[in-house]
Amino acid sequence: MNDVRAHEDELLYVYAVTRPFAAALPEGVRGLDGEPPGLIEHRGLCAAVSRVPAKDFDAVPLRAHLEDLDWLGRTARTHEAVVAALAAVTCPVPLRLATVCRDESGVRRLLDSGRARFVPAVERLSGRIEWGIKVYAQAEQPSPARELDAQEPRAATGRDYLRRRLGERQSRDEIRRRAEALSRAMHAELCERAEAGRLHRPQDARLSGRPGENVLNAAYLVPLDRSEDFVAAVRDFVPHSEGVRVELTGPWAPYSFAGGPDDGHGQEGQEGREER
Repeated sequence: MNDVRAHEDELLYVYAVTRPFAAALPEGVRGLDGEPPGLIEHRGLCAAVSRVPAKDFDAVPLRAHLEDLDWLGRTARTHEAVVAALAAVTCPVPLRLATVCRDESGVRRLLDSGRARFVPAVERLSGRIEWGIKVYAQAEQPSPARELDAQEPRAATGRDYLRRRLGERQSRDEIRRRAEALSRAMHAELCERAEAGRLHRPQDARLSGRPGENVLNAAYLVPLDRSEDFVAAVRDFVPHSEGVRVELTGPWAPYSFAGGPDDGHGQEGQEGREER
């Protein structure tokens, strides 16, 4: 086990909580300090941690870092990689991004204070994974020639220009209607096949970098032995209609369901800080 004692200028970053386990983590997994994550066991629970510099993760600098999308992205990728490695050998309950404690005593207090959530969550999530579904409505992009026509319509063709713009708007509306109808039907069917389903806020294309309008952003909790059937059901819904796109992501550790059956704790918006 990696030495997890934090020095005076360091804090302990906590990725997830699990039951104690004997299996080795996959080769090559590294935490935020570039070392394999350490494990702190306490009263039948185990926290996976890394040492991190206080100059980055103490309250004031952390607030600034959370506004830096590049820093946030790097931290989130490492956080998710550690949780995925844990999921390969045990059942982790992922914690919020940037959950930090002062020292080992703080980690133990975190485990004690969260016991009423952690213990049932480990039992509920054991043997289960999360699949994500996103549905996009993506209208056809106008060609450069059509863009030029739109910018400089000639008076003699003004009526044609307005008719074309109306047609484009109607086409976008129709694609969105098809995407919404598919999303409703898919979500209802997949909730029947999963143990639980959760709707997240649609992602902003400016942040996600994905083309099209995100109409459905959902997560589903699926037992491992039913995962293949779930994926096959998703494929049955893949649309043949132009402009509607379905993306399946996963399998993931069950981030969206770590907070409990009635908790809105999800994959997005988890940035924060818990100091113990």
